[in-house]
Amino acid sequence: MKTTGNTILITGGGSGIGRGLAEAFHALGNQVIVTGRRREMLDQTLAANPGMQADVLDIRDGADIRRTAARLVAQFPALNAVIHNAGIMRTEDVREPGTVDAEETISTNLLGPIRLTAALLPHLLDKPDATIMTVSSGLAFVPGAVTPTYCATKAAIHSYTQSLRYQLSDTGVQVMELIPPYVQTELTGPAHASDPNAMPLKDFISEVMGIIQNSPEATEICVERVKPLRSAVTGADYDAFFKRFNDARSGPTVARWKGAAGRGKWR
Repeated sequence: MKTTGNTILITGGGSGIGRGLAEAFHALGNQVIVTGRRREMLDQTLAANPGMQADVLDIRDGADIRRTAARLVAQFPALNAVIHNAGIMRTEDVREPGTVDAEETISTNLLGPIRLTAALLPHLLDKPDATIMTVSSGLAFVPGAVTPTYCATKAAIHSYTQSLRYQLSDTGVQVMELIPPYVQTELTGPAHASDPNAMPLKDFISEVMGIIQNSPEATEICVERVKPLRSAVTGADYDAFFKRFNDARSGPTVARWKGAAGRGKWR
């Protein structure tokens, strides 16, 4: 992916990783359009970044995706990149009845990127330097058992990205996957943003941009902190790694996430 001269659409760009990426690409002189469900978050992002553009989008709504994609392509004909960042993460007790949280997680994290890709792809195929970047997670490879549907959607996004890349290999559309570790955002609530166990957002964005600039043909973007999760799936002792990883996430971490502020925030 080239890092200058783009017109980039970033979903979930009002906060967290999405806003961090938006500001980094904006600082390099790209035209950046951020979308999100909450107008107030988008307005805060625009106020801090003159020249950036924004549009409200409910990524859960297929009809809204189609309308918004058509509007943005008409308004920004140079649009040549999309970063599928919008997502939610919620804890679930599989023994409790009800699947409302699971269904909303799937519609946001999985159906949203698939639908938006479908809506934008005819336009992107006509661009010489087009990019589709999905955002999965280290949890796609080693699931965190307290957020089962989130991890399942991220594993599915990883699989979808591989198929998308393969099918578009004879086109001018580059398909990349950003695989974040645990990063200080408000994805699961305010406490998440200050958790010392999470990677500082500024450091994460800096490392990601460095990888993109130094390896523009990369298919996967993995900062150093996520590499143990990314590679664990290929190890002979995966079951032991999975148990150690989830055991370490038990106790205080789970209790905090299950609190009132830990229901999961949009990013």
